[in-house]
Amino acid sequence: MPDVTIEYDLPATMRDGTILRADVYRPTTSGPWPVLLSRLPYGKSTSLMITLLDPMGMARKGTIVVVQDTRGRFASEGDWEPWTFESDDGYDTVRWAATLPDSNGSVGMYGASYFGNTQWMAALSKPPELKAIAPTITWSDPDDGLFSRGGVEELGTNVSWSLWQGFDTLMRRHADDPVAATAALAALVRDVDGLATTGYWELPSGRHPALQRHQVHDLGFERSRREPEWTASCRVAGRHGEVDLPSLNIGGWYDVFCQGTLDNFTAMRAADRPANLIMGPWTHGHFGAQVGDVNFGTAASGEVLGFRGTLSDVQHGWFRQWLASDGGAGDGGPVQPDLPPVLLFVTGINEWREEQEWPLARAVDTEFFLRADGRLTDDPPQVGEGGDTYVYDPADPVPTTGGAALLQDEFRLGPLDQARVEARPDVLVYTTEPLTEDVEVTGRIRAFLHAATDAPTTDWVVRLCDVDADGLSINIVDGIVRVAASPGEFAEHQVDLWSTSHVFRTGHRIRVQVTSSNFPRWDRNLNIGEPVERATAWRPAHQEVAHDAARPSRLFLPVIPAS
Repeated sequence: MPDVTIEYDLPATMRDGTILRADVYRPTTSGPWPVLLSRLPYGKSTSLMITLLDPMGMARKGTIVVVQDTRGRFASEGDWEPWTFESDDGYDTVRWAATLPDSNGSVGMYGASYFGNTQWMAALSKPPELKAIAPTITWSDPDDGLFSRGGVEELGTNVSWSLWQGFDTLMRRHADDPVAATAALAALVRDVDGLATTGYWELPSGRHPALQRHQVHDLGFERSRREPEWTASCRVAGRHGEVDLPSLNIGGWYDVFCQGTLDNFTAMRAADRPANLIMGPWTHGHFGAQVGDVNFGTAASGEVLGFRGTLSDVQHGWFRQWLASDGGAGDGGPVQPDLPPVLLFVTGINEWREEQEWPLARAVDTEFFLRADGRLTDDPPQVGEGGDTYVYDPADPVPTTGGAALLQDEFRLGPLDQARVEARPDVLVYTTEPLTEDVEVTGRIRAFLHAATDAPTTDWVVRLCDVDADGLSINIVDGIVRVAASPGEFAEHQVDLWSTSHVFRTGHRIRVQVTSSNFPRWDRNLNIGEPVERATAWRPAHQEVAHDAARPSRLFLPVIPAS
């Protein structure tokens, strides 16, 4: 295993003359070596980023690793405009990285979240030296998990992410005035620390006061103001056919970009591109065995991966197929020949399983109906069965309790005990009888609600839970949709709960929650119909969910038949 040398802040000149800087990790023995590139806005030298990328480990296996600060961030020049320059800068950086000393001319890209998206943007620009990408926990459609979901702003992500990016912005803004920089940073820290108690509650949410105070990028407002530029500069959905590269897509069932990872994989397979998928039980950026209230077992960890090696090992082995100059393993370690097309962690039974496809063709859409007296059955409701009502008050929204979200650290994510949520009067709960056999649900889940409100607009939230023999209810997936309404009139609304792979064990019960908020993960609907960029007033809404023969509210679960 070769030693590694590190060159710091190597300059790469972009087409407009802007200089971006990268740290380069290289084996001390002579090459040629393939190159792995990651482009990120979070600081290429921060310990968190180094741990996530493991450039030393990758380089020791026989790879030149390039970790670059994106435009306008940390050591790189230029103005910080999220998403905007990643296609052109990605193209230019790939071409530069391919010419580094001891490079074999083949470049792969890897990294997570924003720096998963920088891979897709570079791939769409088609630099000839880019041979493969491995985006991890990365969105596909920015309106399905990044900016919004179901027409509702991802408030928890947008506000906290935007404020955190403000630290480097303020340091640059006040680089020549240490006193002003200290004051500005202290004020930003106060707003970051106060998000859970005050910041998330500020209005208008669509032009958030905290972001206006510090004059940092507000993803929600700037995105709506600059369409279609922002959408074009971060959207993968609909453009996969332009990418003629292999991809290794890595995601988590409790990740805020879970469905985006799955959509990217399925689109690449539909375009007949080589693609692999790994889905663990993880949250955003956390790949451990303990997720929320559940210990999924040692094998679930990204450090073990069902005893296949670490995620870093698996990625490096996968890249060897595509980056070696001789088309084989080359000099730098083994390829990963045994990685299946799809590797899923099935929660409930807590096992990794190899599959040949996603979604699974053998899944059968199975209806479960909301019924009177809080029942959930596979039998449809009867004539005259009626419905249930509750009052949704934006001043007292249902608190975010676990799930696939990205929030401040005060909010625990993943699978959590739902007792305090289900005890609220504004949360309807429907539950099956104890199961007489295991029920596996693997695939995308959707709910159809026949519902009415007395407000001109409102939200509907649906959550699927697993209730064990002791009555502990744990969340699996959820979704939201914002609707315009004719007050008092029933309409059918579809709620996309995204996807999972979970086994409800014998003796457990399947549960569905229905409510109208999940705050601060998602922006509160103020029930008044004002645009979110201006709305500061609110009113309660009286909600009704029907479940009779003419208006059946139901859930579609992709059930895997018992073998």
